Amino acid sequence: MPEVRVIGLEGLPELGPGDDLGALLAEACARAGGLEAGDVLVVAQKAVSKVEGRLVRLADVEPSARAVELAGEEGDPRQLEVILGESAEVVRSRPPLVIARTRHGFVCASAGVDASNAKGPETVVLLPVDPDASARSLRERVTELTGVAPGVVVSDSFGRAWRQGTTDIAIGVAGLRPLRDLRGTRDSVGYELRSTMIADADEIAGAAELVLGKSAGIPAAIVRGVDVSGDGTAQELVMPADRDLFP
Repeated sequence: MPEVRVIGLEGLPELGPGDDLGALLAEACARAGGLEAGDVLVVAQKAVSKVEGRLVRLADVEPSARAVELAGEEGDPRQLEVILGESAEVVRSRPPLVIARTRHGFVCASAGVDASNAKGPETVVLLPVDPDASARSLRERVTELTGVAPGVVVSDSFGRAWRQGTTDIAIGVAGLRPLRDLRGTRDSVGYELRSTMIADADEIAGAAELVLGKSAGIPAAIVRGVDVSGDGTAQELVMPADRDLFP
């Protein structure tokens, strides 16, 4: 019988710039019974960003007139200034909410800038500069220490058009196939699929979030039992501009 398991990795300390996250993950995997061939290691973006030093103290930020405008009466202009600095484009705004396209190509709230679970008050966490590179680095370090080469997904919470609530998606990927292309195959009644592509990396990130959560204090999980063998990057999951019906 097909089965998928999600195993939360407990016992990781509060993380800071320069910490060896790969070694800490390897130790946490050992405590959970060890990695197996085919496992996918899902790591929350904030854990990655913290060790990479992607932190900004708002006391050091001087807001621009545009940031003051976007903050409105309820927002913090300093945080809006950080958001503008992380944005390639402001897609929509309703002060103090900003939906932005990041330099990675992600369209998300606040360009991924977030104050929750930050390291200290008046501090915000930014997305990694290159989440795919972050995933590759973690995979190499964990493989070096454990002898097992897992797939790695760096995950973050995103909202979705037309749907309430957030779900985790993959913003960085290494050692796995992020998309399953079913175009040209046939379904059970013989119909040829013409456009079906499954975002396997996003589904894995969403499954892992069930044990991570915003307040659980568990920044990583093993997802076991999913065949995503292959290779690719999270950039494959970004909608190309020429196919974006909702720019």
